Amino acid sequence: MRTTAIPERIYLDHAATSPLRPEARAAMEEGFALWANPSSPHAEGRKARAALEDARERIKRSLGWEGELIFTSGASEALWIALNRAKVDRRIVSAVEHDAVFRAAADAELFTGGEPPVEGTLIAVQHVNPETGTILRIADTADAMREDGALLLSDCAQSAGKLPLPEADMIVVSAHKFGGPIGVGALLVQDFSVLEPVGGHERGYRQGTENLPGAMGMAAALEAGCWVTSPNERRAFAEALSPYQLERGEQVDYIFALAHPTLSAQALLIRLDAMGFAVSAGSACSSGTLKKSRVLDAFGVPDDVAARTIRVSLGWNTTPEELERFSEAWAALC
Repeated sequence: MRTTAIPERIYLDHAATSPLRPEARAAMEEGFALWANPSSPHAEGRKARAALEDARERIKRSLGWEGELIFTSGASEALWIALNRAKVDRRIVSAVEHDAVFRAAADAELFTGGEPPVEGTLIAVQHVNPETGTILRIADTADAMREDGALLLSDCAQSAGKLPLPEADMIVVSAHKFGGPIGVGALLVQDFSVLEPVGGHERGYRQGTENLPGAMGMAAALEAGCWVTSPNERRAFAEALSPYQLERGEQVDYIFALAHPTLSAQALLIRLDAMGFAVSAGSACSSGTLKKSRVLDAFGVPDDVAARTIRVSLGWNTTPEELERFSEAWAALC
């Protein structure tokens, strides 16, 4: 009796989370051996503190950041600190921000681009949209804001470690989006004076003992850098799928919103999962619902197109062979 070999599954949901890089795993093992609290004054605590500060400087160097860095439990906490502890009276966010932004700042106003920001205002504009891969024009916004004395917060969870950081007063970074561990991230701050301190750790701007193994794993993941696929290979993949892409301006080459001609997103997820592909329908925080994506709605995507749209996202260990297999599977479904 002949048996058909089941092909290995292919993970293409890196915008939700990426597998842990081996370099990060090794660094975390070193961190677990340094079990003391970095805030303790004894020799063990001082050794842990030295390792934490080394990780902090390595992350800043890898990201090209010359300001301050506050370790957090991830992007959500970093966003909460920035949006709730900033010394401002007014908070404005773009309509396509991650749900975590709206949860952190329930009273925020939507940015329409009309009225110019004034001093005492914080505007949150993400760098790369997690559902469409669109690069938002932060540089233009930053220049206009600085003239009026406002602050810019940029969620760079989908771009840190992949693109140069934009010019901003505060930047949010999440380790597990680039092959670091889950449960650690950072808020990058140009100047601590823009934040109200809360006491506790991280120079008094964050409560809770620092996650030393996570910080060390985050630093190692950023330093590992390169991807298995080259930019040319990712561009070729994008070109092959271009007839189905929802393009909303300048796009990255690792997040794609694909609209099928006839099949619903839910049907696509089921079929592709059965064919061995892990993809999603929008942000992982909201893809379990059947509602239309708030982000796609804000981008002006028609309801019928949004209902047929899935997200395919690549990561550090995505191979050219995996891209080819997905292209073939997508062509078969179309």
